[in-house]
Amino acid sequence: MMATSRRSQLREQAGAPLAPHTTWRVGGPAELLFLPRDTDELVGFLQREQGCPITWLGLGSNVLVRDGGVKGAVIVTAGGLGDIARDENRVHAGAGVPVAKLARFCARNGLQGLEFLAGIPGTVGGALAMNAGAAGSETWGFIDAVDVLDRNGAMRKRNKEEFIVRYRHVHGPSPNEWFVGATFRLTSAPDVDGQARIRALLKSRNATQPMQTANAGSVFRNPPGQHAWQLIEQAGLKGLREGAAVVSERHANFIINEGGATAMQIETLITRVQAAVKERVGVFLEPEVRFLGEAP
Repeated sequence: MMATSRRSQLREQAGAPLAPHTTWRVGGPAELLFLPRDTDELVGFLQREQGCPITWLGLGSNVLVRDGGVKGAVIVTAGGLGDIARDENRVHAGAGVPVAKLARFCARNGLQGLEFLAGIPGTVGGALAMNAGAAGSETWGFIDAVDVLDRNGAMRKRNKEEFIVRYRHVHGPSPNEWFVGATFRLTSAPDVDGQARIRALLKSRNATQPMQTANAGSVFRNPPGQHAWQLIEQAGLKGLREGAAVVSERHANFIINEGGATAMQIETLITRVQAAVKERVGVFLEPEVRFLGEAP
C-alpha cells in the first residue's frame, strides 16, 4: 500500500481491531482501517489504493467479522458520509447516515414512510445493500435514485430500475460499484405524527427484542411464508449456548454476545441452530448476517 499524508494517516489505521466497529463486538483486525470524513476523502483513498481489496462497514450490524480479521482495506462509513437534505418530498442521505437518524429527520419534517427504519441498527449504505426492512416495509420501496462509487473513485447516479431487488438482496448493474448515498421519495403528511409512530414502534421492539445487548439483529432470513424465530422456538433452541454466545430467550432469531464471545463461537452456534432446525422442523435457515474475513 502506498504511503499517505499525515492528514490521511489520522483516518487510517493498520491492523486496527474491528470488534469496536461491530454490534456483536467480535472480530479480528483489519489489515487497513479507513474512516472517511466525506466523499472527497473516500474518492482519494480508492484512487490511491488501486490494488487493495475493499470491504465496507456501516454501523457493523448484520455482519459477523471472523476472528482472523479482514485482508485489505475496511472502509467504515459511519461517522462520515453523513449528509441529509430535504427537497420537497424527497430526502437525500449519505451512506453513513444511521437509518434511525434518517427516520427521525423525516418524521420531524412531516414526511411519511420511513418510520420502520427507526429500530434498525444500521446505516443507509447497509440498508441499500441488504434491502433492510421491518414492520412490512422495505428500504427500496422508497428509493428514487442512488449514488454509487466505482473502484476507480468515479461517482455516478443510478435509477432504481437499474437494480434487481428482492427480500434482503439487491443486485446492481456492476459488481464493482458501492452505494454512497440515496434519494428517498416520501409522502408529505404534516398532520400525521410520525414521531409518535416511531415511539410506538420502538416500544414494541424493546418489548420483544433484546435491544440492550450485543447482537447483530436478525440472524436468519425468514423462509417464504414462515418466521425464522418461530421455527427456532419450535426446535426448542432458546437459550442454546456456545461459550458466551447465546440464542436469545426474548427473540429466538437473535444471538447475543453475553461478554467475551468469539466470532468462532457465534458462527458455531449459527451452524448448530441451522442443523437442529433442519432436523427437528425440516427447514434449512439461510443466514441473514454476512460473514466477513477469515478464521484464525
